[in-house]
Formats: sequence, structure tokens, C-alpha cells
Amino acid sequence: MTKRFDIAVIGCGVVGLAILRRFAMAGFSCVALEKGADILSGASKANSALLHTGFDAPAKSIELACMKAGYVEYLAIRQKLNLPLLETSAIVTAWSDEELEKLAGIETKAKANGVADVKRLSAIELRMREPQLSKQALGGLLVPGEHVIDAWSAPLAYAHQAIAHGAEIMRNAEVVRAEFKVDAWLLKTAAGTVEARIVINAAGLFGDHVEALAHAADFEIKPRKGQFVVFDKPAAKLLRSIILPVPQERTKGVVLFRTIFGNLAIGPTAEETAERENASTDQATLENLKSRAIEMLPALATVDVTAIYAGLRPATAQKDYIISATPKENWITVAGIRSTGLTGSLGIAQHVAKLYSKHFGKWPKKLPEPIFTPVPNLAEQLIRPYMRGGEIICHCEWVTRGEIDAACSGPLPAGDLGGLKRRTRATMGRCQGFYCAAHVTAAFEKAQAGKSHGTS
Repeated sequence: MTKRFDIAVIGCGVVGLAILRRFAMAGFSCVALEKGADILSGASKANSALLHTGFDAPAKSIELACMKAGYVEYLAIRQKLNLPLLETSAIVTAWSDEELEKLAGIETKAKANGVADVKRLSAIELRMREPQLSKQALGGLLVPGEHVIDAWSAPLAYAHQAIAHGAEIMRNAEVVRAEFKVDAWLLKTAAGTVEARIVINAAGLFGDHVEALAHAADFEIKPRKGQFVVFDKPAAKLLRSIILPVPQERTKGVVLFRTIFGNLAIGPTAEETAERENASTDQATLENLKSRAIEMLPALATVDVTAIYAGLRPATAQKDYIISATPKENWITVAGIRSTGLTGSLGIAQHVAKLYSKHFGKWPKKLPEPIFTPVPNLAEQLIRPYMRGGEIICHCEWVTRGEIDAACSGPLPAGDLGGLKRRTRATMGRCQGFYCAAHVTAAFEKAQAGKSHGTS
């Protein structure tokens, strides 16, 4: 039988899950349809995990409005969902006289965007804040509100909260056909057919393909690959702030930043690619990233590289987010959400809710009491389960068997090993799974076998 929903969200990246959460918490019957075996199987799985203020976003853009709203909501709900925040601030750093001259314009733009607490730093002030930074740095612009968060725990929390409010999440459910009949959509997926009154396309890297199932798409996703280099944990003590580049016309450039997991990373690059699923890395680019990191922070020359990875961003020809409604077709498009999507996701959900109210019906005045679903902590600076005891499976990242078992159960268990990694940090450390991958895989397969036999 085909089950009917008020809302069907296509795509379970951070944006799709934030939208699902908002509609479910308002009392709508909702389903999210994900092509992959687990949530965050696309662009959202490889993010620099920065909480942005919007200081350098395009003026009066949808992106700026969503980032500012998302920033405020994240701070308002993060403690109830157990979402971490590493307060670092950021410094837009000038490495040449030309870049130094551009700081004044960036400061003016930041204040026009409502980020009034930015502050110019001289070379001396910069080195007082970051004594390990290269003396080639000529000055900077301090942005106190920029911080580091967890790119994986936040969307997981949004998913859990949506489920707690009655939403369903279907994985391995690629939408292959969409047919609009009178007042509802029939969505044929690899996991069955779903009927929904309103469809919200948040399919990320495949947003234009999904759009074409309903009508002619007026945008094209042009994937942009970003490669990263991750330094070992001793590197984190070398830096306090996020070191941002002076933005260029095409890209914001590479960032040097601490991670919520206790490492230091540099990236992303910005490379046009036709690939939408598999993000490869190449030795030359990674060597250039490593060299650039050492130029900025010379002490990194003595620190090992722990990991390399790449992500794909769903760029379009437009510089702004593409968020619009097609009222005659009961369709909302959410596309072109690039690197700021993690920060903007909650704000995007608010924006989509307003589109719904404008075109499809009034937003409920009386909302159900919110149910908060805190997720396990993965942040290095906070208390983690191994500190309380238990068998450790991944010794590099101190992941316990209890954490792995918990990630393989519950309302949204890991759908594959990538999902398990994102829920626990297992195999993310120095050995990259050399010692623990077999144990982690065995625990995952045991959980999968248990579910197939109806046991926990």
C-alpha cells in the first residue's frame, strides 16, 4: 500500500533533515527519501564544520538571511540536543599588501551584514593572538562569532528530533519517478512508492536531476570538489583561531582550522568536476595544501598528517541559494546550497516554512511540545564515554564498543560503515582503521545480522 504524507523531503543531507525537523515539529506527517544507505551520504558528509556569522555573504541574499537565522537557532537549541561548540573566533588574514588593503572593504561589508563586532588586527596584535603564525602575515580582521561545530552530530540530532515527532526516514530510496495527480505527488522510489501533498527537493548534488522529474529544471548543479589535509592531534595546540583567507571572486579559498575532534585541518580547494558521487584526492593537490599549511604555521613541519579526504559541493551558476516554490505543482525547490549549508540549514528550514505558509496553507498556530533528542558527544574537548570505562574498539579515537553498539541501534541506526564512522569517530584516527577496521566491521555486521533476525 502507498502511504500518504503531508510533506516529502527528497534528500537527507543537513538541509533536508533540518527541513524535515521543522515540519515534523509543527505536526505535519513527513517522510524523507534518501538515495544512499545512510543520511549524509552526499555533500554533507565532507564539510569543514564551521559555524559562520555571514560576515562575508552576499548582501541582502537568501544565503545571508538563512545563515543568520540558522546561527541564532543553532545556539538556542544546541545544549538541549547536546551539540558541541568550540569557541575559536576567526581571523581573515592578509599575506600581502594587496590583501591588507582589502581588509577595509571586508570590514565594511561585515558591518553592513549586521556583524558589528569585527575588529582590525595589526601584525603585532595578530601575532599576540597567534604566536605560531608565520611572520609573513601582515594583519587581519577578527571575526569573534565564527566557531567550530560538529558537521555530523547536528544533522543526526535533527533527524532524531524529526523521528521523535513522527517523521519517517527511508534510506536506499532513490526517487526514480514523480507524477503529480490532482492534489498530490506519487513518488516512485527504489524502496517503494510514496504519496505526498507537497514535495521539497533538497537533493543536493542531484538537485537538478530530481527537479527534472517534476518539470524543466532552470538550474544546473556543477559539482565543486574540495580536498582537505588533516594533521595529527598535537597540531591543534598550535592554533587558537580559524585562519581565513582574503576571499577571491570564485572561492573563499583554503582555511586553516581546528576540528571538533581535536585535529588541525586545511582546505577546501575549489575544483570543477563532473563527478557527483565519488570525490577523489590527488597527491599534487594534497602536497600543495600541506605546504601551504606549513607556510602559514611553520611548526606543522614536524607534525604528521593523519588523514586526507575530499568532498563535493552542489554549486550552480548562481552565487545565491536557490529556494523557491511552484504553487501549481505543490513543489518547493531548495538547491545550490554550498559550503555554508551547515550553518544555514536551520535558517533554510525557516525560510521554507514561510514559503509553505505563503503558498500552501497556514502554518499551525499551536505547535506540539518539542521533544529534544540529545545525541552522543564526539567533541574532543568534552567528556566522552571512554572516560567512564568500557571496552575500547578504536584506540586512536578512543571509541568504545558501547558507542558502536548504540550507533547500530535506536531509531536511526547506521546504514553502512560510513554512517557508523560519522556517528562514533571509529577508524578516523592515526591508523585510519588499520588496527580496528576488522573489529568495527564485525560489530556492524553483527548488529545487521541481529536486526535481520529480529534481535537487538
